[in-house]
Amino acid sequence: MNLVWFRNDLRTRDNSNLIGASEAGEPILAVYFFDPRYYQFDKFGFKKTEKYRAQFLLETVTDLKENLNNLNISLLVYFGKPEDILPGLIEKYDIKNIYLQKEWTSEEAAVLLNVQQNIPQGIQFIEKYDQFLWHPEDIPYDNFSQIPKVFTYFRKTCEKHTSVRPAKNLPEKLPQENRIDNTTQIPTLQSLGLAHVKRDSRSAFPFKGGENQALERIQSYFFKSKSLKNYKETRNGLVGSAYSSKLSAWLANGSISPRTIYWQVKKFEEEYIKNDSTYWLTFELIWRDFFKYISLKHGDSIFKKNGISTATYEWKSNDSIRKEWIDGATKYAFVNANMIELAKTGWMSNRGRQNVASFWSKEKQQDWRIGAAYFESILIDYDVHSNYGNWMYASGVGNDPRDRIFNIEKQAERYDASGKFTRLWLQNNLFD
Repeated sequence: MNLVWFRNDLRTRDNSNLIGASEAGEPILAVYFFDPRYYQFDKFGFKKTEKYRAQFLLETVTDLKENLNNLNISLLVYFGKPEDILPGLIEKYDIKNIYLQKEWTSEEAAVLLNVQQNIPQGIQFIEKYDQFLWHPEDIPYDNFSQIPKVFTYFRKTCEKHTSVRPAKNLPEKLPQENRIDNTTQIPTLQSLGLAHVKRDSRSAFPFKGGENQALERIQSYFFKSKSLKNYKETRNGLVGSAYSSKLSAWLANGSISPRTIYWQVKKFEEEYIKNDSTYWLTFELIWRDFFKYISLKHGDSIFKKNGISTATYEWKSNDSIRKEWIDGATKYAFVNANMIELAKTGWMSNRGRQNVASFWSKEKQQDWRIGAAYFESILIDYDVHSNYGNWMYASGVGNDPRDRIFNIEKQAERYDASGKFTRLWLQNNLFD
């Protein structure tokens, strides 16, 4: 039997590992682990995964289980460490091959190494990069060390020399007998040690997790409302679900692939209109790729105090500044509104993220890694490469060649001129 070990590729469509396992001609079993290490406190005192992303993940895994069931593939779900559970599964089900998405950041790599050290020799691990728009085998660089520091150089070179691979369809449905007796249960927030999520009616991200919901969002945002044609002009909006695609959360846990989004954009361009807005959504997917390649190039340096920069900063760590920032009690109403939105919903706009990060690291000179860790904990759409890549960028220790600082008051005047967003989160907050 072959095992598909799902990690951040929680989908049935355009999933290279699921396709690979199905084409091997052997029975298939699937597994997902809620690793308890991701629900513990980090060195800065934050839970690595807080309730908002956990809730989104629970919804996603529930959706994945149903979609796999429709293919007659059983998904085993455990709240436990993979290295403790996989050896027993391998023995019980006579697993020969394990298919999994290739990950390279330190925590994920350590888990895989632990597993490999605890299982019999001869088990084949078949790892595939499956989280990119442009596959690593297709980009015009001989090795990752050649990835440019500046995004524009990377983008222009890849756009000229690289094509996006076709998105794969669903694997063929397997016979009924491929299913096994499955008594495993998807955990609850409570069993993960997390509080209940109360949905905030003000949230700009009122969506649930899962592959089906991601596809529904594409249909709604692209083809029903035609909002994609105005994406570039509206993507910096702050209030409501219509101002941007909101696809980042589903991309982050892999319940949709960037290739699927790209080819849906192309379909929209063929059927309706091709303009700056349709390109700009692809442009954002390229940014996402870029930070993944920066992570591949620099390894654990993306988590270090000075990031990938040669600059040396005297980063500070002040508990009162930290509390004011997290609580939305700084001198800037715009920063406060964004931080309260994040605390209440697990979501913040890209424009908001740039401003609160600039305030934290540039104006207050606080250790950027603390800000990154807080975002890791609470953001629904946390992605290790984008999160740490963007935080390095905003803090002057990453890929920004200009080392800029945001004028927060001018940003508020430009992007919240009417004060609607600020009032939404600050006025109501007085009565919470």
